[in-house]
Amino acid sequence: MSNLSRRLTSSNNRPREDSWLKSLFVRKVDPRKDAHSNLLAKKETSSLYKLQFHNVKPECLDAYNKICQEVLPKIHEDKHYPCTLVGTWNTWYGEQDQAVHLWRYEGGYPALTEVMNKLRENQEFVSFRKARSDMLLSRKNQLLLEFSFWNEPVPRSGPNIYELRSYQLRPGTMIEWGNYWARAIRFRQDGNEAVGGFFSQIGQLYMVHHLWAYKDLQTREDIRNAAWHKHGWEELVYYTVPLIQEMESRIMIPLKTSPLQ
Repeated sequence: MSNLSRRLTSSNNRPREDSWLKSLFVRKVDPRKDAHSNLLAKKETSSLYKLQFHNVKPECLDAYNKICQEVLPKIHEDKHYPCTLVGTWNTWYGEQDQAVHLWRYEGGYPALTEVMNKLRENQEFVSFRKARSDMLLSRKNQLLLEFSFWNEPVPRSGPNIYELRSYQLRPGTMIEWGNYWARAIRFRQDGNEAVGGFFSQIGQLYMVHHLWAYKDLQTREDIRNAAWHKHGWEELVYYTVPLIQEMESRIMIPLKTSPLQ
């Protein structure tokens, strides 16, 4: 065989070799026939959740809490609005002078649209929003769905403190997170501390929020330490930590009118 023929043969083989080598390192993607939200969310309900973060001017926090406690329960109790105030809090440890509100819309996006349209015609709410805007430094919200394997948040008596643990996941890892936490949640239900688990649909994406209730900070510490003595918890933590880009913990105190006390 001539040198030219050998070079051509070698050149023709190279793409096959490169392709074979790449196949060893390229991650195989399991084709899915449904959206992640349909695979992870509760099938028996069509509830949508809205999580609001309001950063309040420090000198206005008391006034802000006062008008929220006057107006928000009226919307919650009015049967013409297909929504429920799940909980309303001030952040105690974490970002200071912050209010957090969690709403549930029974009926999903149509219910959300109906509520927003009706609130535009509600003059008391319009006045409330105007007064509130003068008290805020910034605000943001997210629309969430509820993980199928978590408890549905229901009103509870207090006094309790609440921890909102928020996880920014690496894109493409939500299904893995859901698979691991579907097993992990059983390690964290002995003390009835699990309130709700959610993942974002609109707003900051690949966000997960776990909401917990504790009697106090020491009880929180004791319950979290006890989980490490349960067989299997350490392994689940080991596999879920690499899925996280950032995480944050807020300790929150419920307002007097919050259904979660």
